Amino acid sequence: MYAILDIETTGGQFNEEGITEIAIYRYNGHEVEDQFISLLNPEKPIQPFVVKLTGISNAMLRSAPKFYEVAKRIIEITEGCILVAHNALFDYRVLKTEFKNLGYDFEKQTLCTVELSQKLLPNQKSYSLGKLVRSLGIPISDRHRATGDALATVQLFKLLLSKDIEKEIVKSLVKTERKKGIHPKLFDLLESIPPILGLYYIYKENGDLIYIGKSNNIKKRLNQHFTGTSRKSKKIQRDAFTVNYEETGSELIALLKECQEIKTNKPIYNRAQKKSVYPWSLYAEKNAGGYICLSIQKTDGRKKEIISFPGLTEAKSALFKITEKYNLCQKLTGLDSNAKAHCFPYELNTCNGACIGNESPQDYNLRVTEFINNNSFNHQSMIIIDKGRTIEERSAVLIEKGIYKGYAFFNLNYQVNKTDILKNILIPMEHNKDVKHIIQSYIRKKKALKIITL
Repeated sequence: MYAILDIETTGGQFNEEGITEIAIYRYNGHEVEDQFISLLNPEKPIQPFVVKLTGISNAMLRSAPKFYEVAKRIIEITEGCILVAHNALFDYRVLKTEFKNLGYDFEKQTLCTVELSQKLLPNQKSYSLGKLVRSLGIPISDRHRATGDALATVQLFKLLLSKDIEKEIVKSLVKTERKKGIHPKLFDLLESIPPILGLYYIYKENGDLIYIGKSNNIKKRLNQHFTGTSRKSKKIQRDAFTVNYEETGSELIALLKECQEIKTNKPIYNRAQKKSVYPWSLYAEKNAGGYICLSIQKTDGRKKEIISFPGLTEAKSALFKITEKYNLCQKLTGLDSNAKAHCFPYELNTCNGACIGNESPQDYNLRVTEFINNNSFNHQSMIIIDKGRTIEERSAVLIEKGIYKGYAFFNLNYQVNKTDILKNILIPMEHNKDVKHIIQSYIRKKKALKIITL
């Protein structure tokens, strides 16, 4: 028995997405026996690019049921079923997280139609759901909506089952979540670690530093390393002998220290962080009409970027917000090629019609320049005041002319608002290519930060 599903979410950070729509079809291998379809109120805002992609808005979900109100129905319709989805790992993770927030352990076997298609339908040009089903003559409507995508997955799965006559390939690709346990040696290491914000350092028995990490809850993060089933987690479990930690209080300081210490110490299991972790950037270039166009591109060290991002999703979301705040045209930012739909009438977008000639390059470029000046890090000098390690303490990060100088902790009774005062207690740090991206990203996310411009 199979439960074929599709989930639409709010977008956002990993494991913080909320479900906005769900469709589940209980399938016995021949026909659909039952179905459950519903919009859901995620109790958090939907990312603007997701609204544009799915057509699901925050207003549509105000009166929709919350997840806990439909949780029992989801358990009932998936009882005794293997969960089937196109990119099943994503749908299962989001669903499992929602149940975990309710205190319920939702565990199922899963089967991914992407992996199944790659085995049974080799040489396809694309295995994305839309392109794959169209190439197979399977109709799909309401693309990027749960019902349309789930129904297309039902038809795709039916075709795949027919091709796997002995059902050996299907059986080989069914995944069962392994129960997580923790070795007594690792349990002893974990016992003395507090649930605080900061850095942690994992060492081998010979004293070699093998991993550096940052977390808002060090104990919880280490537990994930020690119970994980990924290749890296298993290596850490095998080699870990000692764990040290450093409380920072400030997430920004933790991020900056993690970045520098990984580049300095080069731990063997921090391979990903040794490279730049901001592969997407926002650039500004004038087009033939003299308008400054903003565009998201792969980070290019030969060009001067305005802001960089860890992922394309975050980059697009930020660019949507920029167009709204600075009254910019989505066509000139590359977010929408349909100029008239967004510029005439103007109610559909906040711009003044630059892309159809209703606003001069001079007027439009003034707003773009304002945005660049406000967000370009290259020549800014500032002190960023953030949380400290205790209630009575605060932290400060110093930037001079776009160069990160270091950080300090100070008591609330001690006023730090000038560089000469701060430098007396400053812990100096090295500036590297990722530092400005870390600081820019942190400032964008933490709107309540106190920033003293110098």
